[in-house]
Amino acid sequence: MRQKELKSVVTFHTVTEAIAMETACMKENIPGRIIPVPREIKAGCGLSWSMPVSWEGDLSQWMEEKGLKWESIGEYFI
Repeated sequence: MRQKELKSVVTFHTVTEAIAMETACMKENIPGRIIPVPREIKAGCGLSWSMPVSWEGDLSQWMEEKGLKWESIGEYFI
């Protein structure tokens, strides 16, 4: 069984918002990936963005600067 790790998880209202996040992160080499929304989280769409909590930026500020929309940001063991 895989050990759970603490990750930053961003949820979105729509799939389009999740894909926009993935595209923006890929362009700037920000680590992470799209995952299904973990069971313990309720979200508008079924996709979320998971990334290391060790990323050295202010995620919500960065997303705001890029014009990205999100539903919630939190840290979860997944």
